[in-house]
Amino acid sequence: MPFILITVLIDMVSIGLIVPVLPALVGTFTANPAEQAFWYGAVAFAFGIANFFGAPILGGLSDRYGRRPVLLIGFCGLALNFFATALATALWMLIAVRLVGGAMQANAAVANAYVADITAPEKRAKRFGQLGAMFGLGFILGPVVGGILGGIDLHLPFFAAGTLALLNLLYGWFVLPESLPAERRRPMSWAAANPINSLRALTRLKGVGLLVAVIACTGLAQFTMYTSWVLYTGLRFGWGPAENGWSLFAVGIMSALVQGLLLGRLLKRFSPQRLALAGLVSSTIAFALWGMATQGWMMYAVIFANLLGFTVTASIQSIISGAAAATEQGKTMGSVSALNSLMAVIAPVLGAPLIGVVSHLPANDWRVGAPFYFCALLQGMALLLAWTHFRGVRRARLAAAGRTAA
Repeated sequence: MPFILITVLIDMVSIGLIVPVLPALVGTFTANPAEQAFWYGAVAFAFGIANFFGAPILGGLSDRYGRRPVLLIGFCGLALNFFATALATALWMLIAVRLVGGAMQANAAVANAYVADITAPEKRAKRFGQLGAMFGLGFILGPVVGGILGGIDLHLPFFAAGTLALLNLLYGWFVLPESLPAERRRPMSWAAANPINSLRALTRLKGVGLLVAVIACTGLAQFTMYTSWVLYTGLRFGWGPAENGWSLFAVGIMSALVQGLLLGRLLKRFSPQRLALAGLVSSTIAFALWGMATQGWMMYAVIFANLLGFTVTASIQSIISGAAAATEQGKTMGSVSALNSLMAVIAPVLGAPLIGVVSHLPANDWRVGAPFYFCALLQGMALLLAWTHFRGVRRARLAAAGRTAA
């Protein structure tokens, strides 16, 4: 477990470095905020669509050849992505680079499968939480450093991120062990690697049901937030790379605190199902409050108040992982990643235009928060779907117990 946690940490620091500065870099090629929002959406869409088709293929390859070689491919893709972005001189180059990088990168899905390989089902929620804590820790370190470096030169964070990706490649090559033994590997199925087929396979897992729609709604909300955050705070508060870096630092602190320290304790008292529902309530309120914020400190207040919102992903992933066979964890996590990638494709198409539509309004106009109101609506839908699913599963179990007793 420590090996994969270090790998994910380095990976997420490198990604976090570019978050505060990529919209600003896109802005250097555009003439106004509305145009910046449109082209930033296009750049984000390019990565998402490539990752949507690439992630299930890489997930299937990891079931066939092991997790380690596929992770190494992902590190290569990231390094190429970051260095080429730093050297891009036109928008079409940014889009082309994101297409290649997205196709080669499935590190999150493979890391989740890696954890599932080495963890008993009853302990997966806690370990997925530890993995989530590394994601959060990466967003503690990455955005702050990226914001500081971006304040010096917008290209510096991309060179730093590429260097970290190369370091991760060396670490993976010389240190990271393989988690999937030969006897648990299975042949590669190209039909299953089709992202549409992989999504269908996810819906057929026993006990998952409406949770697929829950993942879709929460994923779309999260990626819409990622697409909109820097653009929104720039319009609303006049924030630059440094301010956005510190705000994302706060998000990372809370993610690491909740998933790394509190989640294990919470799981001793509450089931993953209850935590997921509580987290969805918390995050629905948080999105609405972010949209209504009129001063920068309010964004921080909501981040720190949204404790339970950081438990949703680990809780849902543990339920889905528990429904999959041990030989299909890579395929299953690849399918989850494909679904999230599909949401990453859709989010810029929706989030960026929402920012573009309100970009002409005064900074204190409540309508500027439109992307976050949309996210709150999505989280509310996810809450309703999750509650319906868990209630149906509970009723089915009670009915089965009654038949057994009879």
